[in-house]
Amino acid sequence: MLAFYYEKSFEGVLCAVFDAFKLKKMPECLLAIGQVEPLLVTDRHHVEFCEFKYERVRVALIKKLSKTALRQLMYVWLSELPDSDLIIFRYICKVFKATKSIETDFADPDVLTVREIAKKVSNERHRILEFIRFNAIKNPLNKPYKQASDDDENEECEKIYFSVIGPIYNVLPLVLTFFKERFADQKWAIYDEKRQYGYVYDLNSIEQVSLIDKDDLIINSQVNQNYLTEDEVLFQTMWLRYCNAITIKERVNPKLQRQHMPSRFWRYLPEMKLAVKGHNGI
Repeated sequence: MLAFYYEKSFEGVLCAVFDAFKLKKMPECLLAIGQVEPLLVTDRHHVEFCEFKYERVRVALIKKLSKTALRQLMYVWLSELPDSDLIIFRYICKVFKATKSIETDFADPDVLTVREIAKKVSNERHRILEFIRFNAIKNPLNKPYKQASDDDENEECEKIYFSVIGPIYNVLPLVLTFFKERFADQKWAIYDEKRQYGYVYDLNSIEQVSLIDKDDLIINSQVNQNYLTEDEVLFQTMWLRYCNAITIKERVNPKLQRQHMPSRFWRYLPEMKLAVKGHNGI
């Protein structure tokens, strides 16, 4: 069994494709550098990351595949599923070997798998767009939060709209453009607590960030109430009262509610705070 060791990235997969055609050898597994290899590995090749190799394969793919197929490959990578890199690798190799397009050849297991995984990731992206909630908070990225005192009671704190998510797949990079266009005049940040990274928009550009004091800002998947602005606390209180007021208890259908709003999102929604308390463990 031949194993390729490569830099764990989408660009690294493209470099592995370049080496496979250059060496005329197809690996049975792709392993990240330092990853424990299977027992049946008998031959190894270390893929050197090179921008030339990556660009060569990328340009060739653009010529061979449609934008939809290229997007599907990126979605498969962001799925972070086991062997997703090997699926992408085999798919790309088949694209270069084929004399015609394989995009609709669903009899091929790799083509069908790419389509199915991409669809799941796309659905997760739409769920994030639908269920994400922003909280107006005092910006913790500029200076540490401190309790307000008489000396700084009137001090104006910079406000930023902050949201916490925990999607099944790594779809955060797929929603940035949408929120940048929709909230172009507001500073916002979205944090993926599952993968412990996020992005911040400062009215000019979007930058990736990580939170050093995550446990202080995020408690049980909710923003620490001490960070919320006074207007945000008032708004959430009024919003919760409104949701409770329009609810007809006799028509509450938990099964249908979960169907349209998966319970894994409830912890992030202010209007579902009472539901989360009433359904502990969901």
